[in-house]
Amino acid sequence: MAKKATLHPYSDQLSFDRVLILIATFIQYPGIGCPDESENRPHNALQEVQEKMRSLASRLGINFPEGYPAIATIRKDLETLRKYKILDQSMYRWGYYVGMGINQEEFKVAFNALLSQAQYQHNPLAKRLYQKLEKRLRALNLDLKGELFYPVYQQLNRSIVDTDPDEIIRKKKIAPNTLFGQLPLVEDAILQGHAIEVHRPKDFYDQKREGFSQIWPLQFIYHDIAWYLIYEVCETGLLAVSRLNRFSNNCKTLDLRRDLEVQKTRLNTAHELLKNGWGLNLGNLEEQQRELNGILSLELIKVRFYHPVTRFILEGENRHINQKLFSYPKNAKNEDITHVDYQIKLPPRSRREFMLWVNKHLDKAQVLAPPELVEEHRKAAQALLDRYQS
Repeated sequence: MAKKATLHPYSDQLSFDRVLILIATFIQYPGIGCPDESENRPHNALQEVQEKMRSLASRLGINFPEGYPAIATIRKDLETLRKYKILDQSMYRWGYYVGMGINQEEFKVAFNALLSQAQYQHNPLAKRLYQKLEKRLRALNLDLKGELFYPVYQQLNRSIVDTDPDEIIRKKKIAPNTLFGQLPLVEDAILQGHAIEVHRPKDFYDQKREGFSQIWPLQFIYHDIAWYLIYEVCETGLLAVSRLNRFSNNCKTLDLRRDLEVQKTRLNTAHELLKNGWGLNLGNLEEQQRELNGILSLELIKVRFYHPVTRFILEGENRHINQKLFSYPKNAKNEDITHVDYQIKLPPRSRREFMLWVNKHLDKAQVLAPPELVEEHRKAAQALLDRYQS
């Protein structure tokens, strides 16, 4: 005797249309049902889902009955989507979505950023991901008449060193001898809270940091011309930033491990130091502890900039959180300003990198304070003059 067929809950046309419309709603409106924090009133996420479902069905020529689907029915459909792993088991407190929850316009911005990292910052992991996505999405790009791949936003800062292991092997016929050859290992160590052992063949700043050291890697950052690693020295707790290419590829994971929340806390501390200073030098351990405890005296630096760079100095209103700008003559129009006094309080560790910025303006910049920095700047200018005269 033939086995009686079991009807599926979505075997009738209306139920089938309903569940597909629900999935399509989450795809077209990622984050639907997210409460508006500015509105201080009760929020019914599924009511918003219901409204979008009915609107989408209407556009597709599917006639749902009045008030269909009911909120209770949508809840049952959500359980079905969870059963088939279309939705996760987690609570969707900030709106419903499938996949990564991003629409085309949002993806374009993210794709532009990925292209910039791949093409100009030479991030090898970003480069591989970009190549995969570019192939996968060519048909969509054609449908959008090239809009998807058009680089509306791009960051042109270029890395001045080789970063891609495959590219290094292709160009130089040798294996990469920097930490760029170990990026997956370091990335995994960051996210898993593992300490690693790294090797520095040479110290460019003569601070006797050559050789092996054990560190907690915290974050890769791109700054100006190169990729850097923010890390914490295991033995001392010193936070530091170093160029990736100045470590060798001699790197291994250690048994030391800590929670990701500790990683985040130390990373936030490093960024606090970066925000207070100028550039990437985080100072020595004693300076860091005094600065973070609020007992390190900041140094007041005053620099006078002359026309025509005054307009560029005044333009940088948000160059640093501790800066003050004074233009002369006061209340003059921009083109009539003869000079601008730039004042800033910085920790001593930042003096060198701040002066690199000042020196970009050559004869259009004059240091006014503190006295020792005035003398240092004067001697540098004299040494440059002597070199030209000789």
